Amino acid sequence: MKLGFLASHGGSAARHLVEACRAGELNATPVALVSNNSRSPALAWAREAGLTVAHLSSAKHPDPDALDAAILDVLVGAGADTLVLSGYMREIGPRVLTHFAGRLVNIHPSLLPRHGGRGMYGDRVHEAVLASGDTESGATVHLVTAGIDEGPILAQARVPVLPGDDLASLKARVQATEGELMLRAVRTLDG
Repeated sequence: MKLGFLASHGGSAARHLVEACRAGELNATPVALVSNNSRSPALAWAREAGLTVAHLSSAKHPDPDALDAAILDVLVGAGADTLVLSGYMREIGPRVLTHFAGRLVNIHPSLLPRHGGRGMYGDRVHEAVLASGDTESGATVHLVTAGIDEGPILAQARVPVLPGDDLASLKARVQATEGELMLRAVRTLDG
């Protein structure tokens, strides 16, 4: 398995997978990381880790189809056969979706299908969990399809929502599960 990543910020799940590959915990080779954010810390650590890196955004490619093609060119050029979204804050274009169908995974900070869909990302998800009175939250790794957060679920990690939780405490508890959860899910694709 040759892993490509899309990240908008730190790419913590991607970083966890790269470290797992290097430690022999995941039978895969990380090959590329693309970010839509030129200031993304993920670009720096991925470059240091020896991955092919690229900043590709709508600022560089205003036409969505051209951006989709450019992202696919970088990933395919690096040899990626599996694509991991690690906090990537943009919709995936049809070229990338088609090429990586069945091998394109995302992590979402709730127990999908609850608190998923358009506009539900990052802190908004944790705020929705707290506002709903849920007693449990967590993270979900799912296959990416054309519908936002609608693809088949590969793995979930559950955490309690504790009395007195605020955004920061719930977010930290959920994020603490994400690296190992992504590792477990990506292993299922290696069969």
